[in-house]
Parts: sequence; C-alpha cells; structure tokens
Amino acid sequence: LDVAVHPFCSGIARDDVRLTTRYSADNLAGSVFGTIHETGHGLYEQGLPAEAQGLPVGQSVSLGIHESQSRMWENMVGRSRPFWKHYLPGLKEIFPEQLEGVELEAFYAAINQVEPSLIRVEADEVTYSLHILLRFELEKDLLEGKIDVEALPGLWNERMEQYLGIRPEDDAQGVLQDVHWSFGLIGYFPTYALGNLYAAQFFAQARQEMPDLLAQIEQGKLGGLKKWLNEKIHQSGKRLTAAELVEQVTGQPLSADFFSAYLEEKFGEVYGLSS
Repeated sequence: LDVAVHPFCSGIARDDVRLTTRYSADNLAGSVFGTIHETGHGLYEQGLPAEAQGLPVGQSVSLGIHESQSRMWENMVGRSRPFWKHYLPGLKEIFPEQLEGVELEAFYAAINQVEPSLIRVEADEVTYSLHILLRFELEKDLLEGKIDVEALPGLWNERMEQYLGIRPEDDAQGVLQDVHWSFGLIGYFPTYALGNLYAAQFFAQARQEMPDLLAQIEQGKLGGLKKWLNEKIHQSGKRLTAAELVEQVTGQPLSADFFSAYLEEKFGEVYGLSS
C-alpha cells in the first residue's frame, strides 16, 4: 500500500496486485473508504482463475463489474453498521482523542451523511451518481463536437452549481480532480454508476444465499462474502459477458430496483424517513 494523489489499484498479475491511497490530516474517512474501495479491486484481481492467467478468459469481465466489487466493499460493507460495530473499538484505540466519546450510532450517521461534495471520491452514496452524470454529459458533448476542451472548466462549474448547489474554487476541485481524462479514459465514469447497480444486485443475492451475512460482518468475519464473490464472480473470469454474469448469479437481468431499494432502506433509516 503506497501513497498517491489519487487512490488506485494496479498490478502485473493476479499474484502481484498493488494499491495506493491518500491521507488527509483532518479527514479520516477519505483514506479509510478509499483504501477499502481499492481493496475491492485488488480482491477481484487476486480472485481471477489462476489456470487462465495471461489468457483473455482469465481477465475481469468489464469495468462495470470491477467497480461493483470496489463499491460493494466500500459502501455496502465498509459503510455499514455491522462493520463498524466490530471495527469502531479498534479505530478508537488508534485515534483515542479524536474519537473520544463517539458512539456507534453517531459514527454511523456521520459516515453516511448526505450532503453536496466537490470531490467525487468523497461523495456520499446518494449524491454520487450526480457526479457521474455531470462527467458523462460533458464527455458526450465533447465527443459529439458540441463543446471544446477549453470550455470544460466553466461548464463543469456551472453543472456542479446546477446539480449540487456548490461551485469549485479552482480546477483542482473541479475539472482536474480525476486522473481518468488525462489517461485517455474517456467514457470510463459511467462504469461507476453501473458498478453501483451491479453491486446492489449482487449484495442482495449474497444476503439471500447467506441469511447470516450481516451477522458475519458484525463479527469481523469477512471471509464468507469474499468466498461467495470468488466463486460466483471472480472465478468466471471473462467467460461470460457482464449481462450474462449478472443473470447467472442473480437469476435476473440487471435492474436499478436493487440499488434504489438499498438507498431507500439505508438512508430512510439513517434519516428517519422509513415508512
């Protein structure tokens, strides 16, 4: 685990997977959840079929499926109450002054607070999709020749204000915050939105097949979910398309209903909105 400006997962083989993260002196959540996110990517790479290493069939299915693994570990596990019921005491031992008197429910509410954010990777689960929509719309207009590259900073700031009610003070907090475009990764951002949808549907299926999954997480036993993901998703390599994999694992095509239900259940409970 190394330090970088933007967290990422990289490697040359399933047995050589490397992660980076970043740290902020006044923002513990950024590094914790960024690291968990990249761990999800790393576990997928390590779980690919060993016998097919180096072959096309031994690769990951798609970027969307890859993001489903990182988003699941980061949010559905890492931002869950059961996870922190187990790990908060240990975190308080590491940061005794900063977390003195902080109880589980207050901590859980804090890490799931919904509010506008300038930075995509620090956005909450509810507003995160708006960050993706902004980038997708700008990419689409750029590729269709409707806008010029020079117009991106201004258009970015306008869309941020339109969608989230906040405006970046500089391009580092705006159009230049991601590494993707500088790497030529045009059209990558929608894979994060797809990842959320895949993750919610996979996690719902995992809970159905393992009724005690949340209890396992509460006990710090994460191996059950990892094994399920290895067997159901990772070991398939690229033998199936993303659409075929989802249907094989969950018994139905990809649907946004699972993600919507997940958000409504979780944040309805956090904010007392549940009927």
